[in-house]
Amino acid sequence: MPQSLSSRAYQRSNKVHELTPEERAVYDILDLTRLPQHVAIIMDGNGRWAGKRALKRFLGHQQGAESVQYVVETASRIDVPWITLYAFSLENNLRRPKSEVSFLMKLLKSYLVSNVERMNANNIRMAYIGRTHELPSEVQDTMAWAEAETAKNTGTTLTLALNYGSRSEIVDAVRRILTDLTTEAHTRGCSVEDILGAGALDALDEPTISNALYTAGMPDPDLLIRTSGEQRISNFLLWQIAYAEIFITDRLWPDFRGLHLIEAIADYQRRDRRFGGLNENSDEKIDTLEPVSQLEREITTELQPPPALTRR
Repeated sequence: MPQSLSSRAYQRSNKVHELTPEERAVYDILDLTRLPQHVAIIMDGNGRWAGKRALKRFLGHQQGAESVQYVVETASRIDVPWITLYAFSLENNLRRPKSEVSFLMKLLKSYLVSNVERMNANNIRMAYIGRTHELPSEVQDTMAWAEAETAKNTGTTLTLALNYGSRSEIVDAVRRILTDLTTEAHTRGCSVEDILGAGALDALDEPTISNALYTAGMPDPDLLIRTSGEQRISNFLLWQIAYAEIFITDRLWPDFRGLHLIEAIADYQRRDRRFGGLNENSDEKIDTLEPVSQLEREITTELQPPPALTRR
């Protein structure tokens, strides 16, 4: 059951003392009624972080895993309900060297086993999105164990996007909808065409598709953060970030901390989120706009060439 704002604010005040002085200084300027409900992060730069230090890539991944816990615990302390991390893409699985993929799977297992106790202490609940059924069975077992161990927590939900690609997610959503239609047709003893003819196609709308995505039941991200300075979405939550604010930092993921999350939220709160509409303070008030006919006359007048000068 959703908690009241006053109740949640009380919980925030109980956690604020765990922030570092630097985090608290930025947190104190936030409008607590306008915190993002869902922050999504494209964690990028592990390899570059290692390369700049003449280290092997796997050490960058290890350091990046530490950043995950720092950032997620800060999210919990400031009461961000949802945080989704792009941990392992479908493309990573297909295109990275097998040795690196194998290491990432071991790192995932190690992260979950090592941090479940801390997650419980911070009231963090684990979840996953992606084609996780394609991951090694022993990794799936550890994932299921961590999810079950944290299932009763009621604070921040940490969702790891694993073997994830947004286009494949949309394909899977369409398949799920078609499967449901086929099942319904079989139950009724008719064809899928009959179901479509009975109005099923007309009933296909955005909520239907949203509910068929991996993220069903989650709010869409309000804020998308990308580290390492790259300015692309990388096939991440394409449907869900339609109106998300995007924050890009040059900081590499292993150097990203809770302070930088709060700074990104402060930047987010300075944005004017209109969702395609007008801000309340906009000077473009519909009821004071000129009639279209008047505008047409003014435009026509402006477009007319100036009268030719008469030569004397």
